[in-house]
Amino acid sequence: MRIAVIDLGTNTFHLLIAETAGNQPEILYKTNVPVKLGEGRINDNIIIPAAFERGVNCLETFSRTIAKYQVNKVRATATSAVRSAENGHDFVEAIKEKTGINIETITGDEEAELIYQGVKLSGAITGLSLIMDIGGGSVEFILCDHEKLIWKKSYNIGAARLMQQFFKSDPMNDADKNAILFHIQNQLADLFDICEKYRPEILIGSAGAFETFAELIIRKNNLKTDINTAKTFAFNFNNYIETSIKLLNATHNERAKMPGMIPLRVDMIVIAALITNYVLGRCKISQLVLSTYDLKMGVLASLM
Repeated sequence: MRIAVIDLGTNTFHLLIAETAGNQPEILYKTNVPVKLGEGRINDNIIIPAAFERGVNCLETFSRTIAKYQVNKVRATATSAVRSAENGHDFVEAIKEKTGINIETITGDEEAELIYQGVKLSGAITGLSLIMDIGGGSVEFILCDHEKLIWKKSYNIGAARLMQQFFKSDPMNDADKNAILFHIQNQLADLFDICEKYRPEILIGSAGAFETFAELIIRKNNLKTDINTAKTFAFNFNNYIETSIKLLNATHNERAKMPGMIPLRVDMIVIAALITNYVLGRCKISQLVLSTYDLKMGVLASLM
């Protein structure tokens, strides 16, 4: 069977097409488009007209690709930007009308479950772990081991939300950093309680920003890993900390010139580094692993 998975994220829309004849899916096609659906007014719970139009245009392109690959089954999921927007339903209806694609707006809990299934498929979970998925609208945390999911929760502290609310300086000054840290400290109180109880030893970063962290480190150290084909990447912890501090202290232009940086993440990577470092410190974790498998692969696994 030929399956198409569409993930409508707050920053990026993804399309994955796979053949599922055997035990392991064969990826035939994948792409991502920086639609920036949360641009401008995500904290006002509005998809602005320009972002709305970009989203519809992107799905029209995806629809043509799906037809070209003669796909048997399509599952399209929308996450934080659509579920929180007052005009999110209008957006879903516009996509249905223009492309015939039914979009399922999933809850934060469902999102976390699918992220877990995707990460599990990558083989990244080897012991008691905390999975972290930093999106534009929300951040999901999943406490798990290689056998079971123990606890999960989605928080509305995504990079686009925090950037629009707090990121006013270049490079980010201490006042902006402290405002973000104060906000996430209050938001994540129950996460830190559960981590105090279970004491996970590994933080698994699910794709997205963690792929950019990995790419920056790979380029700087001339490593042989190809993130486009790797399922996982184990960070050298000191390399990660050094890279994150450099990102936090750099200007927009300095970050934009870093080998391995993609335009979409030039500013959001600062928020991602700040949250990641805070979670690592509070949870006393010193092992960091990337899973390139995320929600999309979880959706694929659910359809197989």
